[in-house]
Amino acid sequence: MQDQENQEVSQQSPVDAAVADAANEAAQAGAGQAGVAPAGESDLEAQLSATEAKLAEMHDAFMRAKADAENIRRRAQEDVTKAHKFAIEGFAEAMVPVRDSLEMALKVETQTVEAIREGVEMTLKQLSAAFEKNRVLEVMPQAGDKLDPNKHQAVAVVPSEQEANTVVTVLQKGYTIADRLLRPAIVTAAAPK
Repeated sequence: MQDQENQEVSQQSPVDAAVADAANEAAQAGAGQAGVAPAGESDLEAQLSATEAKLAEMHDAFMRAKADAENIRRRAQEDVTKAHKFAIEGFAEAMVPVRDSLEMALKVETQTVEAIREGVEMTLKQLSAAFEKNRVLEVMPQAGDKLDPNKHQAVAVVPSEQEANTVVTVLQKGYTIADRLLRPAIVTAAAPK
């Protein structure tokens, strides 16, 4: 049927052909209004649906990232709580053998001075190893060392031939734990001359 119309149009005059073309255009425009979208509108609808799909994808990714962040925060909080609760666990494990040695020493029925001394020396070695393992170090200044208020506590100032504000004697050792002062060394200091 299309071929017949084309043949009829070719046999028509130029004026009749122009009228027929205008009628075809009007028919196509009417068909567009009746539900058949022109090419421009279908492109916009395709872009809109693609954008909506991308938005849904981004929203899903955002929600997953938010959930992951919340899980990481919760796990970190649990780890901090456990670290506080069990912070001394390593030190306690190192101290248990020291206690065992002291208890075994008390169970010995026939004790000699040499055996007691040997047991105390072995227990002190265990204790020193436990301190070293857990980074508990001695603060033991020598006589003549400059008085360091960050590590030493002078309880007396005594006359001495040494330079002023230097350590004369150590009354009690101090200790640091991981470069933090646990207890200062108790010392006497030289008085100014």
